[in-house]
Amino acid sequence: QVQLEESGGGLVQAGDSLRLSCTSSTSTFSTYATAWFRQAPGKEREFVAAIRSGGSTAVADSLKGRFTISRDNPKATVYLRMSSLKPEDTGVYYCARSRNSVIYSSPVDYITWGQGTQVTVSS
Repeated sequence: QVQLEESGGGLVQAGDSLRLSCTSSTSTFSTYATAWFRQAPGKEREFVAAIRSGGSTAVADSLKGRFTISRDNPKATVYLRMSSLKPEDTGVYYCARSRNSVIYSSPVDYITWGQGTQVTVSS
């Protein structure tokens, strides 16, 4: 069974940068699209960014210019680089594996999820 593990979250100040990592337990990780979602208290889980095995990416419109996603297939790891962080970026960040190689923005199309990593941005 595929497992995903996120790391890199923490408490930062507004304007800081942070890099999250998502590591898969299997080598087949690279054949699927992988996404980052986030969820703030009392809010629905929202799409952040995703990347296909070939490297093409998608980033939520509201986050373009500040968030970037990349992957290292030999390491079975996907990264989310976040810069110019704002208090509204606070939430639990989850990585998820798509049901195939396609990028989707809805969480229902992702079949494997990590436990999440907390990101807190203080003002």
